[in-house]
Amino acid sequence: METMTYSTQDIWTWWLAAYLYFGGLGAATLSITFLTDMYCRANPRLVLWGAISGVGMLALSSLVLFGHLLHHVAVIYVINPMVLFQEPQAWIAWGTQFILWMMVWGTLYAVPYMRESPAFLRLPLLGTLLQTRFAIWLSGCCQKRRRIVGWLATINGIGTAVYTGLVIQSFPAVALWHNPGVPLLFTVSAFSTAFAYLLIVLYLGKPSEHHELLTRRYELFDLILIATELVILFSFFNYTLSGSESGYRSAQLLWHDMGWLVGFMGLGLIVPFLLNLKGVVKGWSTSIPTIAASVLVLIGGYLLRHYFMYTGVYAYPW
Repeated sequence: METMTYSTQDIWTWWLAAYLYFGGLGAATLSITFLTDMYCRANPRLVLWGAISGVGMLALSSLVLFGHLLHHVAVIYVINPMVLFQEPQAWIAWGTQFILWMMVWGTLYAVPYMRESPAFLRLPLLGTLLQTRFAIWLSGCCQKRRRIVGWLATINGIGTAVYTGLVIQSFPAVALWHNPGVPLLFTVSAFSTAFAYLLIVLYLGKPSEHHELLTRRYELFDLILIATELVILFSFFNYTLSGSESGYRSAQLLWHDMGWLVGFMGLGLIVPFLLNLKGVVKGWSTSIPTIAASVLVLIGGYLLRHYFMYTGVYAYPW
């Protein structure tokens, strides 16, 4: 008679959670920033902060993954675009391409704004580079084709956000991950955390002409995304509880863990949802509740990925 054995995987842990978190957050931050600027007249400060921090998050995400590669020279293989035709099922290669080109287009979009910013022009090395003939020519090209550059960045950003779920979903040995809802869940979470981050940027900066309109829209979009995430999560775990033993055991671990229930579900989703709902319906006399909600959403976004990594269960008979 066969005995079913369960064990949690211990290879993809906090470092992969950090890679997926900063990759999705950075990509979604860039996408939202550029779409806002192209169609809602964002202020230059938002574009600069969104672009620089988004590219920085993507760079940090890539460094986390690179630091855990068994063979660091293998990075040359995945940054080669031809590998996508040779191994189309290699999601790490797809993600590397999305992140790489997202950083390129994101930086190019920000160049004209950097040249108009006294703070950047005062920087020793960067300020000199921004005043060279090449930088002036490049800035002019990017400004003339602003929407093309913005959409190229946005497409790669959406690709990166979706990829963070696909790379987990492509792992069939763990039923919690090998679930059709994972890419959707991670994409929604990435954009929710990005709206939360940009709300903090807006509230901590100097109010601009469209400040009130942008903050209201960002709060509304984040409210919708948090609600969507809650629906996906409950549908998701109904699926795991009625599926394989591996998925069932993973769901049991999550729904009996106070960190998941209180930290992620409670403080990371439900509390921000209620705070944003009050802000959208009646407004707040101060920005503190909105900033608090945004901080909780950012923490919750990491906790989602953290617990997903640590509750991935293998189930096999002996």
